[in-house]
Amino acid sequence: MGLRFDLLLFTAALLFSPALSDLVLSKVDRRVDLTTQVVRITSTLKAENTGGNSVSEVLVVFPDRQAKTLAYLSAVSNAGKGKAKVSSVTLPVKEVELKGMPPSLVGYSVSLPEPLGKGESFTLDVLAVYAHSLKPFPEKITQADIQLLVFEDSAYYLSPYEVKAQSLTVKLPQARIESYTKLENTKIHGSDIKYGPYENLPPFSYSPIVVHFESNRPFAVARQVVREIEISHWGNVQVTEHYNIVNGGSEIVGEFSRLDFQARPHIRGPSAFKNLVAKLPPRAHSVYYRDEIGNISTSHLWGDSKKTELEIEPRYPMFGGWRTAFTIGYGLPLRDFLFESEGKRFINISFGSPINEIVVDTLIVKVVLPEGSRDISVSAPFPVKESRETKFSHLDLVGRPVVVLEKSNVVPEHNQYFQVYYTFSSISMLMEPLMLISGFFFLFITCIVYMHADMSISKSSPSYLAKLQWEEVQAVIQQIDNIISRCLAVHDKLEASLRDLSRTGDVQACKAARKLGDSALKELTKELKPLLSFLQSSSQAGHVVSKVDELVTKERELQEKLMVKLSTVVDCYEKKLSGREIENRINAQQQKITALRQEVDDLLEFIDEL
Repeated sequence: MGLRFDLLLFTAALLFSPALSDLVLSKVDRRVDLTTQVVRITSTLKAENTGGNSVSEVLVVFPDRQAKTLAYLSAVSNAGKGKAKVSSVTLPVKEVELKGMPPSLVGYSVSLPEPLGKGESFTLDVLAVYAHSLKPFPEKITQADIQLLVFEDSAYYLSPYEVKAQSLTVKLPQARIESYTKLENTKIHGSDIKYGPYENLPPFSYSPIVVHFESNRPFAVARQVVREIEISHWGNVQVTEHYNIVNGGSEIVGEFSRLDFQARPHIRGPSAFKNLVAKLPPRAHSVYYRDEIGNISTSHLWGDSKKTELEIEPRYPMFGGWRTAFTIGYGLPLRDFLFESEGKRFINISFGSPINEIVVDTLIVKVVLPEGSRDISVSAPFPVKESRETKFSHLDLVGRPVVVLEKSNVVPEHNQYFQVYYTFSSISMLMEPLMLISGFFFLFITCIVYMHADMSISKSSPSYLAKLQWEEVQAVIQQIDNIISRCLAVHDKLEASLRDLSRTGDVQACKAARKLGDSALKELTKELKPLLSFLQSSSQAGHVVSKVDELVTKERELQEKLMVKLSTVVDCYEKKLSGREIENRINAQQQKITALRQEVDDLLEFIDEL
């Protein structure tokens, strides 16, 4: 792959626009941060214009393999040093297509604040953030193994310009390094690997490097996060966030021992994480944390005037490949996030997930505006997919407009503020109180009419007689239901006698239990007969007689199968057959008994709902 890529870069150097030769990178300093699962590469570029024409943009390129995992790209000016450093300015960045660029490269253009004249220089910092760039190797480990990751890049800065001097620093989470590519001018200082300096490199220089290192930092990946931000003009912003999280590190294989993990978590589970920390806005209140089972009490909340931190702990430690799903919610004061500008209101709130160092494959942000909001528009600091929905809540007439924003490959750098603008009439706030007042008024009028009206039903009317007859039918059905349940209890006792037989070998006790069971079932059958006769003669029970008959038939068939099984097992014990031979003889019978018991339970459930 490396040779093929070098050939493509050589072709690009020959075919690329000669206008780029006017720009030279006199110094490049790259810093790669691998301390978390999110790879951050900061490149400080000093660009000089050596040509006669002014230059208004600087091009940065990435191999398409890296571009696929590129989640965030930004550039800021870097003027001055130390105390004399001027405040940085964010520079516009956009993807461009350039003539002569091979398909294996992706280019971006960074616009300079002012055109760069002949002999002038400009320094800028380019931050590239990658998601899913680190690969676990090996992909599967045991509970006690450490987690090793692989990072691939180039020791030379890939650029369409000539680079006079450059260096690269790779910062690792700890000093243990399994292996790394050794090139000229390569040094290790603690947990840092330094490449360079390298001088006078032509455009598109490329030298692949691979670093294999230990990292047991949390590898939390959210397959999907849905954030719902509901605005209430009565003073509250309610935020609800649904997470579907997986540990994207090396998958755990073999048995898991919770005892070992509890006793020595850093040795018997170093790659697992037990908790996550969400940094919520200041003055967050009514915070909760739950999953599908219910509320999770293993969470801690603390905060001050500047932040609120929620530490959440799943029900089990998260090893590689393990998944969990949960929901967190909290309220925020409306005055901290709702503002007015030029006759419009706008909500100003953060976009990304508040959980530290999490990668979100798909983030969906839903902003629920008050009913009656119009002229809606969105302003986001990066491209997002936008759509509209409508949500109905209590006392809504036409529904609340919902702005839906969706983005893939979301990293902590996306946790920036965005705005949703809309117009809203204050009179609309009176709609719900007026509806409540009107509702109570009509309720009182209805109660007055009801108290003064004679709405009794004649006891001789057909509807009243039909109601009495149906109540009798329901009472009989309840008695039948009770008798069948008692029959099933007898079945359970017979099954228990078989279990006692397998444990004690007492055949006579099992026969005695069967005799008692036979007697009890005959008595219950006698109780059923008059009840069934009543149902068959009642005109109100026509739609339930078939189900009741089917229930009785299935229960009798279950009795017969159970007695056959009982006789077979007793006979086998008297013949002193082995446990495997007994199991082979009753296997088919047991399957029929299980199926019949399920049918009887389903019919009982159906009849209970009548």
